[in-house]
Amino acid sequence: MAMLKKNVLLILTLFFSGNAYAAHPLITDDTGTQGKGKFQIEINSEFSTDKEQENGLSVKERGGAVGATLSYGISHNIDLVVGMPLQWHTIKEEGMTVADESGIGDMGIELKWRLIEAEEGGMSLALKPGLSIPTGDEHKGLGNGVVSGGVALIATHEGRLGALHCNLGYRLNDYGIEENNMAARNDIWHASLAAEINLTDNFRSVANIGVETNEDITSEVPPVFLIGGLICSIHENLDIDLGLKCGLNEAETDTTFLAGLAARF
Repeated sequence: MAMLKKNVLLILTLFFSGNAYAAHPLITDDTGTQGKGKFQIEINSEFSTDKEQENGLSVKERGGAVGATLSYGISHNIDLVVGMPLQWHTIKEEGMTVADESGIGDMGIELKWRLIEAEEGGMSLALKPGLSIPTGDEHKGLGNGVVSGGVALIATHEGRLGALHCNLGYRLNDYGIEENNMAARNDIWHASLAAEINLTDNFRSVANIGVETNEDITSEVPPVFLIGGLICSIHENLDIDLGLKCGLNEAETDTTFLAGLAARF
């Protein structure tokens, strides 16, 4: 039973680890900033389902999160981004519940700095370092238990029909529980590509594909995901969005429904 509890805590921690602040429902970020003195508040949600066979047993995981993210323009090309999630998760093994946790996760603090401004129809580059602050309960699998950090290089190319975004990132994950440090990889690399297509003045279709290091040290298979969705600008300063994230291999969560809104002021 003790070993089962350790494995469940690790699964929960890996399921909840990592923060992403992008134009929802995309995971791949863009180089855009708010502008000096301006704010953006985002309320995003996700609902995930995953089924696996482990050692001949059927394991079903359901989870979700609702996160609030506030961005503030320190200058015209630098944003401070702070996010806090509320998370929940259940794991059933052969129909029996072995984990059922919920609560506040780890806070994310990031700084987006656009290094190269784009000329019309050109490329812009941004650097985005960040920290994960241990506000979640690591003993429930809701956080890492210690400060972790990372950095992402972001490229955006904007055109008349839409935009392309590319991210290359690195995250150093550390854990307060020693068993998790032994069972999970600490060095996590991420690469992803996203596209936005302007359907009308108010609607954009979006697609996103990406891959990153598998945090589970027992697997060499990197999780690969695909996202499709829509963003609707119902007002100049208010967007709502819907999306579906699908795992393209066994290492990635099977399906995740995404929904959110973003308001700028």
